[in-house]
Amino acid sequence: MNTRLASLSVSFSRRLALALKRSASLMHQSSESIDHAHQRFRQNVIVMRHGDRIDNAEPLWVTTAVRPWDPPLTEAGKVRAFCTGRELRDKLGFRIHRVFVSPFLRCIQTASQVVSALCAVQDDPTNMNSEKVAINPSKLKVSIEYGLCEIIGKAAIRPALAPKDGDFGFNIPELEEMLPTGTVDHSVERVYQQLPKWEESVTDARFRYENVIRALADKFPTENLLLVTHGEGVGVSISSFLENTAVYEIEYCAYSHSQRLISFNPNQTFTAGSFEVFTKNSESGIRYCPMNTLAPDV
Repeated sequence: MNTRLASLSVSFSRRLALALKRSASLMHQSSESIDHAHQRFRQNVIVMRHGDRIDNAEPLWVTTAVRPWDPPLTEAGKVRAFCTGRELRDKLGFRIHRVFVSPFLRCIQTASQVVSALCAVQDDPTNMNSEKVAINPSKLKVSIEYGLCEIIGKAAIRPALAPKDGDFGFNIPELEEMLPTGTVDHSVERVYQQLPKWEESVTDARFRYENVIRALADKFPTENLLLVTHGEGVGVSISSFLENTAVYEIEYCAYSHSQRLISFNPNQTFTAGSFEVFTKNSESGIRYCPMNTLAPDV
């Protein structure tokens, strides 16, 4: 995969200097998890699956869809996404500074609802979606990242539904307009500059998900991140950082929580500790078990 590290060509020290400058306005507003005396930061990464997709609720939807490979959310999916965003805001105990999202429509719509809940100025508990919610867009920034996309292969997309020319036709400016006004950060360079080619294997997709989680965390070492992606990506966020673990169920809007310690050095470099997975089995809609407990044919 020749695009795996395409956007990581900027020198390590320069990346850190840019990240520190970019996040300065955010970090002075909130000192959670920061040890100023020792220049350390406990970085949190949330990896979340999209909400309920319409083709699973209405099987005939694909028969008339212009883009059958890119289903939107159901109305219930939007409600679930908004309420999950509210849960993240109220229960995490730390602030989300930056959101990255897959270009697939169901993820864009999920991110829009979640971001609105995270940025809500006043949250009326009767609101079940973002329609009447006033937001403060300065609370966080959002960017679209190709590396968080669905598996581009038959493991996730039926070949009969995939575009015949291999062009999934994502119009990034149009997708960005679907995100809450004022939240999009156009200056962020993507880790993956293009989508994987059809047909991507599950193994390659898992490598991609792990790589993009690490790369985005390294790119913004002073910020807590929320990554809105697909089920396999959420599974990787558990299995890659929790030894000998198999993830076997991921509900809509399920999310994992991992944390690592960032230590900053005087020469504008940093040292990152290993990710520690805080999500317990069956928590937030994710179920996993030790690899050696699975049946041989699983």
